[in-house]
Amino acid sequence: MQQPYGHHLAELNLGILKYDWDDPRVQDFVNGLELVNSAAKRSAGFVWMMDPDEMEFEQTHADGNMGANPRMASTLSVWESVARLEHFVWNTVHKRFYDRKGEWYDMGAALRFAMWWVPIGHQPTMAEAMARFRHLETHGPTDHAFGWGHMKAAQLWKTKACG
Repeated sequence: MQQPYGHHLAELNLGILKYDWDDPRVQDFVNGLELVNSAAKRSAGFVWMMDPDEMEFEQTHADGNMGANPRMASTLSVWESVARLEHFVWNTVHKRFYDRKGEWYDMGAALRFAMWWVPIGHQPTMAEAMARFRHLETHGPTDHAFGWGHMKAAQLWKTKACG
């Protein structure tokens, strides 16, 4: 699949922590969030990321769109292209944290990831992101919602992803 003209790439990354946010066993993760998010915001191709306070509401509040799980750890962001997102994920400080996901995340719940195209200038809502995620979960990868494997140009995930 190729990037449609006039579109950027949105991504939703979902995970459930093994332990509560204040548990010492996840403190390296918690303490590293600002580092990773700052690196994303400085990365070539970064467009937008959901505000942390809004994300916390969406994750943990009963009126949020993510099931009110107090251990939810997610990101919703927009990137200029698959190549730019792929570079950030696999070739920056983010990769060091990704490699430690088994320490912090409930792998039975599995990390989850969905991407989709958005018109340039569009900032997706969490309701939109969860609808795309659910579509991917129900129908598998389509042009409506997809993972790395749906993108022929994406290659780094094949060699740099773990487990």
